[in-house]
Amino acid sequence: MNTVSDVPERWTQASVYPDMWADPDEDPRSTDGASPDGELATLQDFLSGYRLTLQMKCEGLDPEKLARRSVPPSTMSLLGLVRHLAEVERDWRNWILPGDPAPKLYGARDADFEGAVAEQALVEGAFADLAREQAATDALLAEYPDLGARVVRGGTAVRELWVHRVEEYARHCGHADLLRERIDGRVGQ
Repeated sequence: MNTVSDVPERWTQASVYPDMWADPDEDPRSTDGASPDGELATLQDFLSGYRLTLQMKCEGLDPEKLARRSVPPSTMSLLGLVRHLAEVERDWRNWILPGDPAPKLYGARDADFEGAVAEQALVEGAFADLAREQAATDALLAEYPDLGARVVRGGTAVRELWVHRVEEYARHCGHADLLRERIDGRVGQ
């Protein structure tokens, strides 16, 4: 059972809006321009923002903190989320590419979370995997500028893959909010 001393004090780096992660002038996700034109540009913008949010939630943490699990019996950790999203990016490409699917990065079932242990090399590998898998999926989807185009597996529309990617990152950024707050008390969107 947790005692009061085990619970970090809530804090934020922001001073303009106390419920934000960073002040608007210092938030790399903030743009001064108008919103993007068109559906594809909007989807790309939202995905980019959520990807950056995940990175921000992980910044400044050592391997032990990145691998720290939420609450038993959950296996969820920030490092597990990074590994999971790398795996998911690969899975989305499997929906498009013909032939046998690419192999799992970390193994069957929940290996992406189960294998998220506090080792520097593993942390570096996970972030490298995520960047590589994101770039590969982005490059493949760039070949389909028509969001209504149907791709190989199941006749899924490209639009559905984009929306699902945004949803997946958004959901896991919510998890990252809670995980980070539990680790060191830092709060914010």
